[in-house]
This record gives sequence, C-alpha cells and structure tokens, in this order.
Amino acid sequence: MTRLLVVDDEYEIGNFLSYLFTKKGYEVSVARTHQEVLDHLEQKDFHLAMVDLKMPDTNGLQVLQMIKKKMPSCKVIIMTGYSTVKTAVDAIKNGANDYIEKPFDDIDELEKHIDNLLHIPGAYLDEEINKVAQQIGMVTGHTASMNTMLKMAYKFAGKNINILLEGETGTGKEVLARFIHEASHRVQNPFIGLNCGALTETLLESELFGHEKGAFTGAGQQRKGLFEIASHGTLFLDEIAEASPAIQVKLLRVLETREFMRVGSEHTLRTNARIIAASHANLHEAVRNGSFREDLLYRLDVVKLQIPPLRERKEDLPLLIQKLLEKYPGVEFSNDTMGMMENHYWPGNIRELSNVVTRAVALAEGETTVITPDYLPVNIRDAKKVIPIERKVEKTDSSLVVKDFSKSDLKHFLDGWNAEMVDLLEGQEELDLELVKDNIKRLEEVVEKAFVYKALRDTLGNRKEASKKLNITVRKLRYILNEKGHG
Repeated sequence: MTRLLVVDDEYEIGNFLSYLFTKKGYEVSVARTHQEVLDHLEQKDFHLAMVDLKMPDTNGLQVLQMIKKKMPSCKVIIMTGYSTVKTAVDAIKNGANDYIEKPFDDIDELEKHIDNLLHIPGAYLDEEINKVAQQIGMVTGHTASMNTMLKMAYKFAGKNINILLEGETGTGKEVLARFIHEASHRVQNPFIGLNCGALTETLLESELFGHEKGAFTGAGQQRKGLFEIASHGTLFLDEIAEASPAIQVKLLRVLETREFMRVGSEHTLRTNARIIAASHANLHEAVRNGSFREDLLYRLDVVKLQIPPLRERKEDLPLLIQKLLEKYPGVEFSNDTMGMMENHYWPGNIRELSNVVTRAVALAEGETTVITPDYLPVNIRDAKKVIPIERKVEKTDSSLVVKDFSKSDLKHFLDGWNAEMVDLLEGQEELDLELVKDNIKRLEEVVEKAFVYKALRDTLGNRKEASKKLNITVRKLRYILNEKGHG
C-alpha cells in the first residue's frame, strides 16, 4: 500500500488531506510537531511526504533534511503560501520534488499532481527534459552542473513565477528561456524575446508597453506592446541590466500589479505574461553600485538559474559540434582539430563555437569534408595554452596574493586576439558583429586585469595603494577583479 506522510500543524489541513487520500486508498499518517515527525519516520517508510513550510517548532527545510536522511527514496512536496515561495524554491534546490501553494484552489488538480508524482519513475524526468530539449534543438550533454540546472528549470517551468537567468555572453540564455517556455503550460501561447540593451530608452518603452497613435513623433498608428502580445505566454527580457532607471520603474510596476499603460494612453491594461529575465552581469553587484533597482531584482530573482560556461562543460563539446554539423552532411572534424578545440578557453562560449564551426566549414567547402586544424582560427591553432588571467589570483583571509602574469603571457594573448579579429574580418562573408563586440569586451577585461594585478604586485597586495596607483577607486578595483569576465 502507498504510504503518505502529511506534516502540518493546522488540524484542518491535516484532517482534510488525510480524508482526501485515504479515500483514494493511500495509508496516510499526520504529524503536527517535530517529535511526531521523528516518531513516524522511526515506525515506517513513506513513499511521499507533504510538508508545510512553516510550523511552530520546526520548518519545512528541516523536515526535508530529516526525511531525505532517513529515507532518501521518499518524495517530498513542500506546502507553502505565496509569501514564502522563495523558501520553497530553496527547498527544491535542496532535494524536494516540488511545491504547492495553499490554499488548494483545485482539489482535482491536487489529487492528479500527487498521483502523478507517486507513479512517475525516476527516469521519467530525464526523458521529459530530453524530449523538450530535442524539440528546440538544445544539446543537454553529460555535464553534471548542466543537467542539474536543467532539472531545476524543468521543475520551475510549470510554476507561474519569474525566473532570472545568469551566465556569460554566448552561453545560451535565450535557448534556456525557450526550453522553460516549451516545458510550461504556456507552450501554446507566444514566446517573445527582447534584448533590452539593443534599443534606446524611448524605443524600449514602446516595444514593451506599446503606444497610441500620435504619442510621439513617428507614431502614426496604435501599436501593441510585448506585454500585451505575450499576455498568456512568456516574455524573455535579455540583458535586463541595460534597462534605464525609468524603464526599471515601469517594469517594477508591471511585476507588482500586472498592469501597464501604452505610451500616450490613460487606460490601464493587464498582462499575464510570464517573465524570464537574463543578464551576463551580476545584478546583485549592479544593485550595490546603484545601477539596478533592488526592489526590481527582488521581483525578478524568485528563481535564479546559472548557466555554466562552455569551458566548464568541455565533455559536451563533441555533442555540440555534432549538432552544429547537422546542417552539413558528411562533414567531420579530425582528431587533431577536436584536440585543439578542447584546449581552447572559449570565452565567447557556444556562440563563439558556432562561429568557429561555420567559418571552418565555409573555408573547407569544395576542398575537403574533414576539417583539419588549418581551417581553425589562429588563436585556436596555436598550441601554447595561456591560463586565463582571472585564475592567477588567490584570495586569503588577510590580503590578495597575486601570482605572476608575465609580459610574454600578455603578449601571447594580444597576438592571439589580434589574429582572431583579422580572421573574423577577412575570413567570413557573413560577419557576426556580436562576436566582435564580445571579443572587444574580452580584450578590455584581460588588459584591465593585467594592469590591476601588476599594481597589486607592486603594492604587495594592498588594494588601497594599488587603486591610488591606478587612479581608480577601491570599489572599481574590486569590480574589475570580481566581476568583469564572470558575467
């Protein structure tokens, strides 16, 4: 017989759930205190536990740990009110299978949800993730961090909560956002993406909220905004950190009230769009330096998913290349070429990989179907591998210890960067300007850090003295060390 444990100090909730699931043929036990939980766990094994997040003498996270320690195979659902959803999210990250919000508005849906969770085999989740990924052409790979992140994304996809995606430029934040949309109940409605850094403040406001005819010069007719168009779907806001303070205020209002007005209108409209925001910058640091609103971050960061950079999932490189080569039947990469690509640091991540593969295939067209190292950019062909500059720093309790970053290392990086940019300019008919901009940012980051590290070496790790030497603030120095290049 299926055994279910209900942990809730409210008698009405415990009695209701006991009656509901006993009627379905389950054996239900109810615990209302910390001690009663311990007693029940000592007496029998359970298949599923429904655990209230807030209790007088314990909490759901503690009970979750107790259950998982005593019986790891027991599935756990956290019961929570809306105000504690953030904690419920933490519970899922710590091993809970799901959470449900109280009060229970749809009893039939609750029963179905519990039945499904009890009878779904462990491999089912992986199968569903792979199914959704294949539908959108996403490579899941074998990296543990990537697979864990995708499981979190899949679990949260069905919830009506905002999600924040963080990751370096080119890691595939929009692809992950589309994955979440496809795995959600909103899949039949629009998925719309917008890069907040690609538009001026006026254009961004019009794109998001729409405008009335005559609202500004050039507004020849009424236009719906993306909050209106994606009302029952998903709105993906990329590079949200680039939104101006004025736009941030208006975004906050929409997230708080679900209401907005078109530019030039006095009529309020409502939206049910699910927001997925993304940034390559650290938004918490942006809050600290005053460029991003803390209350807006609080609204966006209900769930945060961090996408690992390509250099941390090198074992997935062959699968990613295979996927990119599907458009070119018969083309393959030689073992030497694969070895060089595995040694590359991939600062531009999957976007850079896509450009390298496209470029190599274009250069080899008409000559060979086997991509040899000759068709790779100079910076990848170069066998000498430079340790990324940010890895040359070690933190201790008292000071910053800086290892050498030699002049030859910096020269090697600059030579490789220069060769790569020349290759991009001369070697492709279609040029990806985003990759060019990424490379320029990378140049700025590495050179800045090289000079910062030299100043720290000269001052024996004294940040205050080093910042004076560089004519910057200590805060700016910390930003260069801790943020640039880590997105």
